[in-house]
Amino acid sequence: MERQKGFSLIELLIVVAIILIIAAIAIPNLLRARISANESSAVASLRTLNTAQISYNSAYPTVGFASTLGSLSGTSCTPPSSTGACLIDTTLAAGTKSGYSFQLTGTSGTPVATYQVIASPLTPNQTGVRYFCSFADAVDRFSATAITSCTFSDSPLQ
Repeated sequence: MERQKGFSLIELLIVVAIILIIAAIAIPNLLRARISANESSAVASLRTLNTAQISYNSAYPTVGFASTLGSLSGTSCTPPSSTGACLIDTTLAAGTKSGYSFQLTGTSGTPVATYQVIASPLTPNQTGVRYFCSFADAVDRFSATAITSCTFSDSPLQ
């Protein structure tokens, strides 16, 4: 009887089982890493928005802070204006970036003297687990629950 070369069905099943066990261990770590990256991007975007608001307020003192994300952005930057200051990219100005949505609210006064930026995960527990906010003091804050208004009671980021 001639012996055939190759793997038996049992050997192949053992290899597949080992691969599945490794995948079951690795996938949750990959998802946590993605959530952490999305949260880091949201905090960086908040800092960008705070810097852009301060620059906008300095450039257009009669207007104050920008009242929309679109005012901080722009497509025609020659020259920049109070309706399109070209301080942030168009992706962030659209209101969504890296699994988070951004809302600029709480603008009031003439000139605009205050603002709030709130960053919320698009899909909680999948794109992020924390909510972030900031206002005119430029301190980034976070909360484990949804944020409707940024207050001093929210925990500042260290």
